[in-house]
Amino acid sequence: MLLPWLTEFRAAHPRLRLHLSDQVADLYSAPVDVAFRLGRIDDVDHVALPLAAHNRRVLVAAPAYLQRHGRPATLDALREHACLLYELAGRAYDRWQFELEGRRHVVPVRGAMLCDDADIVRRWAVAGEGIAYKSWLDVCADVQAGRLEVVFPDCGDRLPLHLVCPHHKQFSPAVRQLHALFAQRCQAMTALYPLASEAR
Repeated sequence: MLLPWLTEFRAAHPRLRLHLSDQVADLYSAPVDVAFRLGRIDDVDHVALPLAAHNRRVLVAAPAYLQRHGRPATLDALREHACLLYELAGRAYDRWQFELEGRRHVVPVRGAMLCDDADIVRRWAVAGEGIAYKSWLDVCADVQAGRLEVVFPDCGDRLPLHLVCPHHKQFSPAVRQLHALFAQRCQAMTALYPLASEAR
């Protein structure tokens, strides 16, 4: 999702040097100007600028998968479905957490397909391989195009997206412009979520 926007921003600022990595960098020791972080930012020493405060994780599956296997009737029924798992730093995310009627609900899930590349998990879902639990920002275009359907739209877990600078000194005019562009695009996407008005 972010890559075409970064490419567009780079084209508008030809003197900008762009070096991308999908590794989770230590912002104190790595030579990083900005990072994109999903979830709550606990480190008060960083400059964390919200891009999508109302983003959330959503359960999605391809129409073909739902036709073959049916929709899960409850969250706990996810245990009986092929779930597409994401791995980060060697840890498989196989305990999916949800907000349900103001309470946390955890469902242990399983699946035969595991990857440390979040976009591959999305592609597996589009291909009808199972149910994925993804950031709405990652799957918004697929849902809008009918390639994916949201399952239990009222049960997503909040997953805000921030642009993070290690230090105030790095909050340059270029970073301000980058933040403004990305915030506008992200907010337009979160507004398309089926329950966006209720989520706010």
